Amino acid sequence: MSQPRPLTDRAALLRQRARAERQGSAMFLHDEALFEVQERLIDVNRSFTSPAIVTGHANFWADAFPNALIVPDEDILTLEPAAHDLVIHAMGLHWANDPVGQLVQCRRALKPDGLFIAAFLGGQTLVELRAALSEAEVSLTGGLAPRVVPMGEIRDLGGLLQRAGLALPVADSSKRNVSYASPMALLRDLRAMGEGNALMDRQKSPPPRDLFARMARIYSDHYPSSPDRVAATFEMIFLTGWAPSETQQKPLQPGSASTRLADFLNTTELGPDAKPVKRDKDQ
Repeated sequence: MSQPRPLTDRAALLRQRARAERQGSAMFLHDEALFEVQERLIDVNRSFTSPAIVTGHANFWADAFPNALIVPDEDILTLEPAAHDLVIHAMGLHWANDPVGQLVQCRRALKPDGLFIAAFLGGQTLVELRAALSEAEVSLTGGLAPRVVPMGEIRDLGGLLQRAGLALPVADSSKRNVSYASPMALLRDLRAMGEGNALMDRQKSPPPRDLFARMARIYSDHYPSSPDRVAATFEMIFLTGWAPSETQQKPLQPGSASTRLADFLNTTELGPDAKPVKRDKDQ
């Protein structure tokens, strides 16, 4: 059986990330992700002795977690089974050719009752840029070339945790609203953070000469944040789940409650044949 065509051109993505690592000037999304991950670890209130981090930006995350094993977010993760009590998938899942496969591999690497956290970009990221680029390209060529990696929506992504076999799944998101001096400044920032176009099916030939100039005009007209700046949205998605364990709390079976709700509310429980009481409007 033939393998599906990869979403990501891995070689191109690695080149972009290497350039971003050298420049180190546009890592604010990683700063935001790191802050949120650390907040979740504080809430858990547990010490982790064998953490691992899956990321394409090793230097940044190694500085934040000096005792963690750092592995690249390749299709096959170099993680030993049941070796870690914490696995963090840091800012790379939106580039994964098989997101469920990545989560399954992380779950297998966890010890029982180990914690998994993923931080990555969600479907509302760069909605302004995608709309402006699409309008400009359709007006010039009558079609669209793949230019921005497709990103999942929060309503769909939570189900990935259960499909991967993780317990107590939680998915949440938050938006970062950023402003830039111009749309071209946004494109430069994306390049500097290693988030340029690395799609396998991206157009390899030069784009239409006026594409980005027209995109910039459309963007500035439709998405200003102030008279001389434009708005850009980044959606951060966070997934949290636990490796199954016999020690974890489990939901009670239906009918197993030892206290009636009516007793708790200090009211009378009505039978199945009870009728609603009609009250006078003046009461």
